[in-house]
This record gives sequence, C-alpha cells and structure tokens, in this order.
Amino acid sequence: MPLVAHTDLPTFERLREEGEDVLSPDRASQQDIREIHIGLLNMMPDAALEATERQFFRLVGACNQIVQFHIHPFTIEGLTRSPQAQAHIDKYYEPFAKIKQDGLDALIISGANVIGTQLQQEDFWQPLTEVFSWAKENVTSVLCSCLATHAVIQYCYGIERTRLPAKRWGVFSHKLTDRKHPLVAEINSRFDVPHSRFNEVFRSDMEQQGLKVLAASSDAGVHLAVSPDGFRIVFFQGHPEYDDISLLKEYKREVLRFYHAEIDEYPPFPENYFNAAVCQVFSAYQQQIMLARETGQTLPSFPEEGVLEHLDNTWRDTAKAVFNNWLGKIYQLTNQDRRLPFMAGVDPNNPLGL
Repeated sequence: MPLVAHTDLPTFERLREEGEDVLSPDRASQQDIREIHIGLLNMMPDAALEATERQFFRLVGACNQIVQFHIHPFTIEGLTRSPQAQAHIDKYYEPFAKIKQDGLDALIISGANVIGTQLQQEDFWQPLTEVFSWAKENVTSVLCSCLATHAVIQYCYGIERTRLPAKRWGVFSHKLTDRKHPLVAEINSRFDVPHSRFNEVFRSDMEQQGLKVLAASSDAGVHLAVSPDGFRIVFFQGHPEYDDISLLKEYKREVLRFYHAEIDEYPPFPENYFNAAVCQVFSAYQQQIMLARETGQTLPSFPEEGVLEHLDNTWRDTAKAVFNNWLGKIYQLTNQDRRLPFMAGVDPNNPLGL
C-alpha cells in the first residue's frame, strides 16, 4: 500500500513521476488505515545517497499490506559529506534524537563505504552501534544491508568478515535453504540477487553462532539470514534493492578510476549481468580507454545509452516479496504505540512463535 509523503523529500516526487503510489498527508489522514513507521539509516556515500533512498522507498512502497508506510531517513556522524549532500541531509533527514523519541516499528540500515580493513576503527562504528543497540531493544525488526550486515554480525556475534581474493561483483543465482520460514513464504525457490563487495561472512561462521541462513548461492555465498530468534535482525549480504542500472554505474566508476590511474588493472565485467551484445560494446570501449590512458587523449564517452535496453532486472520481484513478508510480519507483531516493539503476548525472544 502507499507511501505517505510526510516531508518535502525530493525522493517522494521522483517516485510519483515513476508511477509509484504516494499519498499526501491530507489524503492519508482521511483513510482509516494503520500507519507503520520505518527508519532508514542511510550511510551510503554522497553519489549514492539519494539513489539509495529511492531504492529502499520503492521496495517498501511496493508492498501490498493494508497499511500506510512512513519512512524516516536519518544518518549518523563519522561519514564524510560534501556541502551539497549535507544540505540535503539537513533539510530532509531527521535527527536520531527525534527518531528515538518518536519510536519506530522497523529499521533499515544501508551499506557504507569503508576506508580501512577494521570496521571498529571506522569513524562511524560507535554511532552505528549506538543506533543498533537502541533499535535492538525498541524496534520490532532491523534489516541490515551489505556493510551493515558485516558490522552488526561483528558487533553482536564477534564474527569478523573475511577479505575475498577479488571483488564479488555481479548477479548470482540463489537457492532457498529454509522454505518454511515466513520471510520467504511464496517466493521462488531459486532467484537472482546482485552482489557488490570485497568481503564476506561465511555460512559456517553464521550457523556456528546460531544465525539461520534462509538463502545462499554456490558462487556468491549467503544472501539472506536472520538472528537466532528468527526475526529481530534480518541480514542481506547482497543488494536486492539495486536498480537495473546500479551495477552499470559501478562499472562506469571503475572504468573511470582506471582511466585516471587510480587502479592498475582494467575492471572485469560484473558476472552474469552483461549479455553478449553488451560485452562486445564494452570490449571495444576498453580498447579506446586503454589507448586514451596511454596517450593522454580525452576520455571517450561511456556508451551507456547503447546498452540500457540489454540490461535485465531478474531480482526485483523476489526482493518485493521478501520485503512484503517482512513488513507483513511487523504489522502483525508490532505495538500500535510505535515506541514499543511488540503487542501484548509476543515473546521478544521468539516473536514468530517458531
């Protein structure tokens, strides 16, 4: 059911233009439908800040629960911001102090870029753990994406991620490992998920600490897992929120880094993402870039427009289904007072009654 545009955040208008169902506060107030308040802790770098908003807003808005979704974006200290990004945050994001005061029914924590190899040495580590510690006690369920998954698993269970020999990058086939869990009810037993990361938390380490793995790939590892209680924390290692062009944009950034001699090796294609026609286009473009770098010629134009029609999104339906199941369970379990995590009679240590 629809999102509610309860602030002037530009993402709402962008989603309206894309055909998403977004209500004005006046229209929403006339509907006798329960509200669900969802926090979005957006830690992504400036270039992806607003795109990440749209991606997660879109997934929430696509859910068909009979409920109005109020999404509250916020961020934390320890993340370097440009003046433009900080102005966006100052104008449209809520302070964490207000989030704590008003309460949330659910929380999504995005990924982030890191500088070093030790997460606990990052400037955002302490602010992130403060948010999570509060949410663990006061929010029905927390959904962690990519870097947030690695950080929270390390913070809660002492499992440190492992550096991979090469970037895990592309679209990978996954298979359900627990078909009876409510989060994966009525979804395909095999489905695609994009990944983009240099590190991994392995299935064996997760299961040793009692985490329940729900979906994994033989090539990309675990994508979906939950905390030992089955619901309070949901972990994504992949990026089901990605748009069809997200990996293309990442590939473009890597090519530009090579052209500017920021990296020595030309980036490989994201796996299982480009078809033969696109590979042919970008193989030819690689020769142009390498010649331009050697001779100091002007950067050739990136042939984005010529490949867009060949990019397929093979993960969106499953992503919507998982979000739909997640928010549906929150709706069934959360207290009507958004400052309280559960309605009377729900066991916080076994909220699904499994």
